[in-house]
Parts: sequence; structure tokens; C-alpha cells
Amino acid sequence: MVNMRSVGTLTRADLAETINHKMGFSRAESLALVEEILAKMCDAMAEGQNVKISGFGSFVLRDKKERIGRNPKTGVEVPITPRRVLTFRASQKLKDRIASS
Repeated sequence: MVNMRSVGTLTRADLAETINHKMGFSRAESLALVEEILAKMCDAMAEGQNVKISGFGSFVLRDKKERIGRNPKTGVEVPITPRRVLTFRASQKLKDRIASS
């Protein structure tokens, strides 16, 4: 088994290395495949689409309205501008796998 962890973080290079070893693609082809998948996901989210990977989880876009926040040091109220945020919701399968490890 290939060690896919570099200081506790899985990277693009780690994913490409796994594709290289398991699928037999060249390193360049493997990295290009990872980059293409990530670009497709980014493009979809930039267009306002959620991204769901069955058995893994969903990247969900949420639009937050303008609201009043408070500076924790001074207590002064400040308006927080409306924004779109990205959240990740793990699938039940992923949650179960993490809980059992």
C-alpha cells in the first residue's frame, strides 16, 4: 500500500500518485486527471451548482443575507455583507467509516 499522507494532509500529488499506481497512467496523465476533476467541480460551484459525490459527501452553496455582527473585543455592532458560502456535508457512509477508524 502506498503511503498517501504527507504530514497528515492528503494532497493533489497524493491523489495523482494513487491513480498512477492503481490505474497505470503516467504521472503527468494522473495529475492532469486530478486537475480536470477539481476544475470541473470548481466550475460547477462557480455556476451556482452543488456538487454531490455519492458515498463521500456534498459541497453545498448557501447564500447568507446581510446581518449585524458584533466585534468581540469592543462590542461594537457592524454590518456583515451578504455572501455565498461553501459547506461540506459528509455522507452517512463517510461518517460511519470515520467513526469506525
